[in-house]
Amino acid sequence: MNAAHVHLLLNHIPVVGLWLGIVLYLVALAKKPEWRSLSLGVFVVMALLTIPAYLSGEPAEEAIRGLSGVSEATIEEHEEAAVPALLAMLALGAVALAGLFRFRHAERWSRGYGWLVLGLALLAGGMIGRTANLGAHIRHPEIRSTTSPGVTEPGEGHEHAEPGS
Repeated sequence: MNAAHVHLLLNHIPVVGLWLGIVLYLVALAKKPEWRSLSLGVFVVMALLTIPAYLSGEPAEEAIRGLSGVSEATIEEHEEAAVPALLAMLALGAVALAGLFRFRHAERWSRGYGWLVLGLALLAGGMIGRTANLGAHIRHPEIRSTTSPGVTEPGEGHEHAEPGS
């Protein structure tokens, strides 16, 4: 297992886990207030797990630098998106942790706090999702929205003879 493999293993956890936490949080807000602490706990754990995912990025970059089909510009775009995504995740984790302590015995939460957590979670979810998508572009050109000049799409530039002609 090399550094790139470690990074790939680690970075999926906070991306998927955060969206699981968002679903749990929405259910807690709508129907199951007893799930509030669970969802906040998920946000805290995912924020913490974002740290090793982020820190493993630089060694992963070194492991794949120079490989055929790897664009330095694509790596840099992914890396630039990772910093604000990490900060958003850490902010969400801090606000969630504060809520776990502040509201641990409360029957009701402050409405403003509830909206703050939801807003931060959605912001962090969008940012970490974008970062993951940019990371996928590094080795998966098939998901990019544009192709490089001179590269033909499947079926372009090929005339197919009709059977029997």
